Amino acid sequence: MATKSATKLVDALSARTHFGEMMEEAEKEKTRFLVSRRGKPKVVILSVEDYLKNIVKQPEILATIQLSAQKAGLDKMTDEKIETEIASYRRSKAKK
Repeated sequence: MATKSATKLVDALSARTHFGEMMEEAEKEKTRFLVSRRGKPKVVILSVEDYLKNIVKQPEILATIQLSAQKAGLDKMTDEKIETEIASYRRSKAKK
């Protein structure tokens, strides 16, 4: 089920000037930005999480795997921890 996100209308100049702030707000507040040029809508800015959750259709198995990872707390693992886990697994397989 799609979550409701606030959408703000901004002109291209404002988007260019405040792009970093817009990125942060899109990520943290799940705000979507509709950017217009000369009064015509041109692009939408939204967080990757919002995009993946509400725009891209994921295969059901992938959604199930992601939910399991979230429940197990694995979605909070750092890249370094993931690399360490992979290296450890590979070492254990190489010894067999």
